[in-house]
Order: sequence, then C-alpha cells, then structure tokens
Amino acid sequence: MRNYLPGTQIEIIHEVERGRLKHALFDFDGTISVLREGWQHIMAPVMVEMICGDTTPTPDIVDEVNRVIDETTGIQTIFQMQTLVEMIRAHGLVPEEKILDPYGYKEIYNDRLMVPVGQRIAKLESGELSVEQATLRGALDFVRMLRDTGVTLYVFSGTDREDVRNEAAKVGAAPYFDEIWGAVRSIEEYSKEKVLKEIIATHQLHGVEVMTVGDGPVEIRNGKENGCIAIGVASDEVVGHGWDERKRERLIRAGADIMIADFGEGRALLDYLLPA
Repeated sequence: MRNYLPGTQIEIIHEVERGRLKHALFDFDGTISVLREGWQHIMAPVMVEMICGDTTPTPDIVDEVNRVIDETTGIQTIFQMQTLVEMIRAHGLVPEEKILDPYGYKEIYNDRLMVPVGQRIAKLESGELSVEQATLRGALDFVRMLRDTGVTLYVFSGTDREDVRNEAAKVGAAPYFDEIWGAVRSIEEYSKEKVLKEIIATHQLHGVEVMTVGDGPVEIRNGKENGCIAIGVASDEVVGHGWDERKRERLIRAGADIMIADFGEGRALLDYLLPA
C-alpha cells in the first residue's frame, strides 16, 4: 500500500521535518532535462562491446553491464568507465595491450551519445522540439516556484560541466540555478558528494535545510548520508512523465524520503515541503 499525499501521486516513504528548506541540489539528466533520454541504451552496448572484443557477448555479461549501469546512475561518467576497465580485465577477453584507459572509453561513449543529443538540440533550436518536450513535466515551473520562495538552487550533474551548462541553457533551466556543476577531467576536483558537503559547510547548514533531487541512487544516497531530504524522481523519460517502476524501486532502496513520477504536482510538493 503506497502512502500518497491526499489527492496526489506524491509518495511519502519517510516523514521528514518540513519548513526549514534553504538549499536544494538537483541532478539534471532525467530529473530536469530529457535531452539525454536513452543514454543507458548507448552506454550498455559500448560496455558490452568493449568487454567482449571479438568474442560473442553472453547473457551474463549483458546482465552484469545493465546491473552496473543501474547501480551507478547519477555518478560521473568517468567513474563508470573506471568500472568498465575493471570489468574488461576481469573477463580477460581483450588483450592487455588493447585495453584503453577510462578517458579513452569515455570518449567512445560520449561520441556515440552526442549524436542523438545533438539532433535533439538542433530540433529544439529549430522549434521542431518544444521546451516542454525536452524537459520533465512541470520541472521548470517547480524550480521557478521553489526559487521564488527564497530557496537557493544548484545543479550537480555527472555529465561534463560544459555540456550540462550548455544543455541547461538550451532548455531554459539555467536562470533558476545559482551554480551549475558538472564533471571535470580531474575526478578529485568534483563529485556530487564533495559539492554537497561544501555547500553544507559553507552555509553552516543542518540536515533538513538541504534537499537533493534526482533520478539516480547516487544523489539520493549522498543526501541521506548527510542528513538531507532526498526526493527521488522516477519518471518515464521516453514520454517525460508518469512512473518508471524500476526507477522507483531503485530510488527507494537508495533511501528516498519522497517519490514523484514528475513535477506535474509541483505546487502540492512545494506546499508539503514548505507549509505556510
């Protein structure tokens, strides 16, 4: 039996202390933007291909890759590629001298991913694709309303910084955020957890004064490990709204306090978080 807010499909998994929210950190891809919808279906074949080399893939390898992608959604791509290198060596199907470093595999993946992303951006710029079609339902309205209450907003993404800033501008999200963080080449310099901890320390914040919002288990776990409110977004990215049940289960396991399918009930969610 799911515990929804009355009259909504906002699912309350854990009761949280409300009314103290000051800062909120949002994942971007799959949480606000759907320009990169389907990235998993590009990363998975890349990983399988790189692991198997000239060998025919087995169902076990395909399952292993899908499991790794599920568990690491939201993390910087370079970390996923580090895991890929470990998997390639563990399976032993590719000669050592042919194994690339994580940056080499990231380049292969990004080159393939940016083909559909570039096509969507071109359609957005030409008017063939609307901003509403390029974003999750209600996402822009929600961040605007949240910012209007005085909450400071940030994006912290696993996508490369230059790309996430460009795509945030393309979909009209950039003006609502005080800072847009994304991955940089130095993995020591940036992580979602590092950004979250720095915001908490800089502003002397405590637990429920901070909220993390995203569709990946990484930002949910980061939020809960630091005592924050964590909202899981389990949306069907293909249509930009409605529940993706696999995502929902994954985010609940990661510790989400509140689950939403999209931001179509953003006003009710805002009223819950910041009651009058």
